[in-house]
Amino acid sequence: MTQDVVRTIKVTTTSEVLTDLAPVSEGFPMRKWSVKITLVGPSGAELPASIFDKVTYKLHPTFQNPNRTLKKPPFKLEEQGWGEFDMTIILHIVDKGGEKSIVHDLNFLEPKYDIEHKLSFPTSRPLLAKLLAESGPLPDSAAAGSPLATDEPKKEKRKHEGTDASKKKSKHEKASIDVERLAEGLEKLGQDDILQVVQMVTENRTPDMYVKNDVEEGEFHLDLFTLPDNLLKMLWEFVKKRADI
Repeated sequence: MTQDVVRTIKVTTTSEVLTDLAPVSEGFPMRKWSVKITLVGPSGAELPASIFDKVTYKLHPTFQNPNRTLKKPPFKLEEQGWGEFDMTIILHIVDKGGEKSIVHDLNFLEPKYDIEHKLSFPTSRPLLAKLLAESGPLPDSAAAGSPLATDEPKKEKRKHEGTDASKKKSKHEKASIDVERLAEGLEKLGQDDILQVVQMVTENRTPDMYVKNDVEEGEFHLDLFTLPDNLLKMLWEFVKKRADI
């Protein structure tokens, strides 16, 4: 069972009075303000919030087009106004990881202030786990666990159980690659290497291959015996460099 990991999300707000614009009323000058989203790394440094593919700001309904969506870190929203209000910020997580909502207090008590939120994220999705690793450690189960599963050779045997000739042909075609050793090597790969394997398999996929991408569970299944020789050789050379096989 995969674990969630906690990350600190920082919401930074800046504001300044626009002296060239007349105040709305006494004590309520017009201001230029901005809000941006970053991650806080283990050492306290600000990091790009790359775990989100977009951020939606829900402003006060008096704003024109009150729902604003930004798709590039730091997801910085810039506006003008005189009033303070609470806005809802929706954080859309990459790799179809769902959404997180936070309520942000937009105020002008200070020209710049930070508010931090601790949120939990799943580590079962390969791309999301890779991006989460850039901002801090992952749980041991997520770091050591592999979302790549190789099916047992018995699937290949069932596929070729029609005749002795077909069995011999299959064995001959895979003779240059030790499929069992390759499967063991794949299980030893780290998260980044697994993502490269998934990419290689996806780019070279053929109708005869047994491949199943279980998005909900964050697992990628393949039957090595159904892979063409050229792909097996690619995987073999890659795994030899990355794992002790």
